[in-house]
Amino acid sequence: MTGAPAAPWAPTYTAAVAGRINDEDVAAVRERARIDEVIGGHLQLRNAGGGSKKGLCPFHDEKTPSFQVTPAKGLFYCFGCGEGGDVITFVQKIDNLTFTEAVQRLADRVGVQLRFTEGGGPAVAPGLRMRLLEAHQLAAEFFAEHLAGPDALVARQFLAERGFDRDAAERFGLGYAPRGGRELADHLRAKGFSHQELVAGGLVRERGWDFFQGRLLWPIRDSATSVLGFGARRLHDDDRMPAKYLNTPETPLYKKSQVLYGLDLARTAVGKKSQAVIVEGYTDVMACHLAGVDTAVASCGTAFGHEHARLLRRLMGDHDAFHGEVIFTFDGDEAGQNAALKVFAEDANFVSQTYVAVEPTGLDPCDLRLQQGEAAVRELVGRREPLYRFVMGNIVGRYDLDRVEGRVQALRAAAPLVASVRDQSMVSGYIRELAALIGLDIDEVRAQVLRAASRPRDSARAQAPPTPPEPESDGGPGATGPALPDPRDRDLVVEREAAKLLLQVPQSFDADFHGLTEDDFHHPAYRAVFTAARTVRAVAAPGDGWSDRVRAELPAPELQQLGVALTVEPLSTNREPDTAFVRACAAQLRLIHLMGRITDLKSKLQRTNPVSDTARYNQMFSVLLGLESDRARLKQLAVGEG
Repeated sequence: MTGAPAAPWAPTYTAAVAGRINDEDVAAVRERARIDEVIGGHLQLRNAGGGSKKGLCPFHDEKTPSFQVTPAKGLFYCFGCGEGGDVITFVQKIDNLTFTEAVQRLADRVGVQLRFTEGGGPAVAPGLRMRLLEAHQLAAEFFAEHLAGPDALVARQFLAERGFDRDAAERFGLGYAPRGGRELADHLRAKGFSHQELVAGGLVRERGWDFFQGRLLWPIRDSATSVLGFGARRLHDDDRMPAKYLNTPETPLYKKSQVLYGLDLARTAVGKKSQAVIVEGYTDVMACHLAGVDTAVASCGTAFGHEHARLLRRLMGDHDAFHGEVIFTFDGDEAGQNAALKVFAEDANFVSQTYVAVEPTGLDPCDLRLQQGEAAVRELVGRREPLYRFVMGNIVGRYDLDRVEGRVQALRAAAPLVASVRDQSMVSGYIRELAALIGLDIDEVRAQVLRAASRPRDSARAQAPPTPPEPESDGGPGATGPALPDPRDRDLVVEREAAKLLLQVPQSFDADFHGLTEDDFHHPAYRAVFTAARTVRAVAAPGDGWSDRVRAELPAPELQQLGVALTVEPLSTNREPDTAFVRACAAQLRLIHLMGRITDLKSKLQRTNPVSDTARYNQMFSVLLGLESDRARLKQLAVGEG
């Protein structure tokens, strides 16, 4: 191929060349392409100390970050799945590129002009993915230009009727597909793309017709702003495609279960705010962003699913239950309630708390903005309520609470839901709410929830009410052994660490166990370990045989076996578990318990009228101020500053 001219369509970064890339140029690309910046465009990275950064691995499903990036060495490694390498390796794996394609993409990003060694091997042709990305970008520009043309008047009217002007259309890259049927195909073929490439990308049909004709188009991009496909809205009555909305078919670029519309615009805000708002349509995403809800995204032609949740987790990073939140917007009708139930079935996919925002009038965010203004859209998101609470009300509402049988059935159906709540500090509050909602004694509700908690954690989500579970047989006290905690349960990580410290380094605790009480342990098994340690400490100081004495104090063989596991299980730190470390762990556990009390008190304040019940409101507010002061102090202790 020496001396052969490059294809006329080929830009610098996709030119077909002979041989291999010059080694010095590859080294220059590695040096200039900062690995933390490149990887940070795909997932949220947080400082991990020692100059390293951590995040959720994009190559396997995880909820605890094990993916580490070391910028000083230019390397990444996942301790969970074993994937690792340099910045070029990462781009190869994340975008499914060859080595040459990955180097070319990075070179274009950092401004390195690549040289190729002639005669070093066969010609390296650019891959299909790179070709399709270029074709889609050109298609997006083509459609955007036609939105301003005379034939697109109906599209502009559609947008205007929904409150979107020209600036909004340009901001979101909207376009219009001409009605002729072959304009895009002709345009892209003139740019050097083959019929096979355009068909493979879902831009043209097999017989040569444009895939989209006479429709308003939204470009669907990945988090790095590359166009992967399009969503199209029907505008003309004589449109031969009956569906109101039409999406790009499945292609090497576009997988509907793995893309979210608006992710390119929301990516930074999602990572910064640890929040994602899930809406149902393209215009809803536009309305939210224009109203200031800049974390809004929508699934494209399919229900929100596991892969979407995994994508958001990567961007949000690792957050505990008090920070990250995923908010779903649903209509208040039966369809919206059913959608909420489906989302709840997938709730285990989220590390963050899940919420639902329902507009009582039934308006979607687009219509809400149009009729009531942008503030109403922000208020919709602000009125969010925990998904558990929304689903709990939905479950209970399916039963006749005027009959004893109905109340019992409602309790049996809703108890597994409450038992499955990840934030254990909120369970007591939900038990009270459920008791009031059904009209039963709180102790009866608590007993049913505790029975439901002894089942596998996923059983509540798998039930999908309204069918109530079969009555359970109660074998009485001691009929079965105590439920043991799952060592992988992220909600109990701090409790497990504290229990290990109690057994392994009791000498690092002071006489009052750094302020810990039984109430700080939500799981009965870990609480039993603390109670046993406190009992032994009352009669003997820590010394030889300490863990044996504590285990002997545990009331059941299953708990004694747990004591063995906690005694030999490694601690989560490489440093010496001295008094400062133990004090910080205890403070962190107390902080979790205190946050539950603060959440509960804030909920009471929200339900209390400060005008008609001033004294009670002021008293609770005073208590809240004291708790917030305690929270600040415990937070300092938890990070070792106290």
